Amino acid sequence: MCGIVALIGSREVAPLILEGLRKLEYRGYDSAGLATIKSLDQEKKGVLTCEKAEGKLVNLASLLEKTSVEGHLGIGHTRWATHGKPEKQNAHPHRDQSGDVAVVQNGIIENHNLLRNELKSDGVNFLSETDTEVIPHLISKQLKKLKEEGCLDSGETLLKAVQLVLSRLEGAYALAVIWSNAPDALVVAKRQAPLIIGLGQGEFLCASDTPALSGFTNAILPMEDEEIALLTPLGIELYDSAGCRQQRNPLILSENENAVDKKNFRHFMLKEIHEQPETVELWLARHFPQHLSDQFPISLPFEESFYQSINQIQILACGTSRHASMVGAYLLEQFAGIPTTVFYASEFRYAAPPLSPHTLTIGVTQSGETADTLAALAMEADRRKNFGDPSFISRQLAITNRPDSSISRQVENVLDIGAGIEVGVAATKTFLAQLLSFYGLAIAFAARRNSRTLDEISSLIEELQNVPDQLRILLNNHNQITESLAHNFSDTKDVIFIGRGINYPIALEGALKLKEISYIHAEGYPAGEMKHGPIALIDHRVPVISIATPGKVFEKVLSNAQEAKARDAQLIGIAPEGPDTAIFDSLLPIPNVTEWISPLLTVIPMQLFSYHIAAHRGLDVDQPRNLAKSVTVE
Repeated sequence: MCGIVALIGSREVAPLILEGLRKLEYRGYDSAGLATIKSLDQEKKGVLTCEKAEGKLVNLASLLEKTSVEGHLGIGHTRWATHGKPEKQNAHPHRDQSGDVAVVQNGIIENHNLLRNELKSDGVNFLSETDTEVIPHLISKQLKKLKEEGCLDSGETLLKAVQLVLSRLEGAYALAVIWSNAPDALVVAKRQAPLIIGLGQGEFLCASDTPALSGFTNAILPMEDEEIALLTPLGIELYDSAGCRQQRNPLILSENENAVDKKNFRHFMLKEIHEQPETVELWLARHFPQHLSDQFPISLPFEESFYQSINQIQILACGTSRHASMVGAYLLEQFAGIPTTVFYASEFRYAAPPLSPHTLTIGVTQSGETADTLAALAMEADRRKNFGDPSFISRQLAITNRPDSSISRQVENVLDIGAGIEVGVAATKTFLAQLLSFYGLAIAFAARRNSRTLDEISSLIEELQNVPDQLRILLNNHNQITESLAHNFSDTKDVIFIGRGINYPIALEGALKLKEISYIHAEGYPAGEMKHGPIALIDHRVPVISIATPGKVFEKVLSNAQEAKARDAQLIGIAPEGPDTAIFDSLLPIPNVTEWISPLLTVIPMQLFSYHIAAHRGLDVDQPRNLAKSVTVE
């Protein structure tokens, strides 16, 4: 979850590291820190300087304006707290007692208590509550042993010390290490947490994610699990866990930095909400350039026989990606006719269902770095491989917004949702793009399995073609409506969202968005379940937001909404205008479309509604408390 930036080269690194951290602040903003080593010309040593600040990165930037942090080698970190409160003493980098070794880390060291107690018995005094602090002390201990064995102060010695320490660490990590006695050496290592090396002109920049590299280089070397690298101004030495030298060609990134411009919008989230019509247009242009073609060109790497061979689909996801997956499961079952189940990736890891043959496993993660989803996919591949029956070998598909991420290196088949860089922590346009990918999958399976007629498929594609214009109208109309409505929610403590069928996951997503950025407690329920318990929560203080779109459950949802209104709830409807929807105290109108296509539209008013409530309450919309964009720890 945390953001790491490390740099070695010929320029002053502090401003470059700080700029890289700005681009990674979506990964954590509880605290930040930076350490550099300034080389002393008269001897092969340097001076290590470390500065840290509690809170957002701007606090560290203000501190650095008043202090001198120099050097051509440095490491930086923006933190999402796991072990220890978000306070200055728990901020990274962490150092050994001499102050000569500094470490930044992303991940969780699971055996840190055991290591901490061992170090305490050796007389080490800990200054933080973090799991990371054991690492610099362990490295310092190994460096002393190596020096006693006659090893010289050098990058090779630091590399060896870190290798020895890594063998003792349990859990996931990405880390960067510097040592004042080796001012021309940077050591980085990775296990189950992302870390990328960017290749510049006579300099190297390591980071947790590619946005930190924009403006620096487009040539990257993603590190694999259990790898460690020694970086010097002369080049990169890359080793696996057995100490064998690795050789790999770099990859070339195609993304550019202009996507992170806020333009004239107050927040990135609002900008990204308004980018959704273009998101849909780009997706349609890629997959359905001729909407009435009998060749449905959704970009899937599977052979034609594969579509017929699948008996079931299982989807692994977390958070917003799980809500998109629930809509996807509805489409795959009800439109394409394939039994489909959605699992929390975090639960699947420890309670997977019995194995079944001919299964497609789909992992959905906007960042491509979600630790639970990656681990669940790996576990599923291993248990099917070890089962011994070829019919139980699961084909896997990744749905992600980051085709350059860890999931694309782990899973052979990748479907890029193509939403572009999303800066706001609360997902908006990536959610819509994930939905589109499931529409494409459902259409591809339905066409190849003949579970729907050509007319039915063509009709759905034609409806999809109308969505960009419908979204533009919704955005223009609802931006003002939801902003006005938001003023009534300043003191609201609880909100209930209800929906049925394909829109039940949209109710869940609406509740999640409101919780994430406004800190108002909200829950989503299947509308038919209200009378089975949740209705006890309802009174005049609890607004109920109901999603009601024409179709087989339309009248049922309206009836469930009436039950809430009878308990004095303020009733807000997301529904077409008409006599049937006059029951709502406030209406957020949507076009009269079929149920199939409705989730692409019903989600927009809820995104804007949540945004304007949070903005009206004066909250940090783009960086809500306790959250990070990429959840890279379990």
